[in-house]
Amino acid sequence: MFTKQRGDIAEQAVVLQSLRRGWGVLRPVGDWLPYDLVLDVKGRLVKVQVKFAWFDEVKGNYVVDNRRTKTNRREMVRSNYSLADFDFAIAYINELDVFYVMPCAAFTGFGSEIHLVESASVSENRVLRSFVKLGT
Repeated sequence: MFTKQRGDIAEQAVVLQSLRRGWGVLRPVGDWLPYDLVLDVKGRLVKVQVKFAWFDEVKGNYVVDNRRTKTNRREMVRSNYSLADFDFAIAYINELDVFYVMPCAAFTGFGSEIHLVESASVSENRVLRSFVKLGT
């Protein structure tokens, strides 16, 4: 799967989960803004950056790159997000259909990667509670 495809899958998963919760979803035109979606949560507009988490078999956990990536035909440029770029980041684990919701300050506070550890004891309720907090 290509990087853009992974991002599209993660975005669609967030859109579907948001619509199920009765939230409005707005999409920016183009992909040059530092956020992927705007969610209308009970009248509050929330800018969201969506990331696809991939499994690192060597480390045994899921990984999210928390940098902004711009590409053109010749090069890929990565840069850090600023606190004004979005309100929340949502990392999506496709294989588990799990969402991690983080405020921008927490998301940007890591180096270049965030490692997410999932185990059999982690319940789905934790994820749903995190998504609900976005709506409160």
